[in-house]
Amino acid sequence: MFHKEELQEQIKTMGITPSDTVLMHTSMRAVGEVENGAHGVIDAFRDYLSDGLFLVPTHTWANVNREQPVYDVRSTVPCIGALPRAAAFRTDGMRSLHPTHSIWAIGKGAAEYVKKEENAPTPGTPGYAWDRLAEVNAKILLVGVGHDKNTFIHAVEEVADIPDRLQRDPYEVTIYDWYGNVHRHLYAGHYCSKSTDVSRQFVNFEKPLVALGAQKSGRLGNAEVRIVDAKKCRDIILKIYSRTDKDLCIEYMDIPEELYRL
Repeated sequence: MFHKEELQEQIKTMGITPSDTVLMHTSMRAVGEVENGAHGVIDAFRDYLSDGLFLVPTHTWANVNREQPVYDVRSTVPCIGALPRAAAFRTDGMRSLHPTHSIWAIGKGAAEYVKKEENAPTPGTPGYAWDRLAEVNAKILLVGVGHDKNTFIHAVEEVADIPDRLQRDPYEVTIYDWYGNVHRHLYAGHYCSKSTDVSRQFVNFEKPLVALGAQKSGRLGNAEVRIVDAKKCRDIILKIYSRTDKDLCIEYMDIPEELYRL
């Protein structure tokens, strides 16, 4: 069993400082047994990032959609794993009001970081929380998972305005905040006519990210960790897309070096 102090030593070894902004996608099964389970992992990061910001995706895209277009921040359960389910309803942090791709935040500037997410018209709208990971120099930790779980790349693709990524016919979502207030707006979720899930092919970007120093390796518990520099990741993917008109995420492929090398 891993204890908080052991996890914090591993966090330090990853090169993370107490003032960093860290967003983490996690497989608790890969991490292994931790004292206090998923809450123990959250507590380790919360306490280590004493002057920083810790972010946990609490996505609800599987249960908030055109057929069920209602998100209640107080009760809608995340659809992506044990750690998000543990984080979502903790009262020591704040969960955003994004209807399908919410984030739970704790630490310095947490409330400011997730505010106004109820206005986001798409999953990774430029200028909103997912996109701004690059602006705050966040470190994205993929703990026991790969880039197919790296939601940030969706936001990069929205910045790059990649065609055939969003629904063409938005629907109205209803969002309930912590006080029961109702927010409504039109929303377009992910859609690609050529793939049921383009994120599966986000792994195509791993080789360029490693080659150009945007991704390093570490460990948390028993899990392998991909440590991704959000700003470098965005810059590399935008460079790649600026050099091709091919859709790089509808099939598995090796991205040619001429698309990312100088």
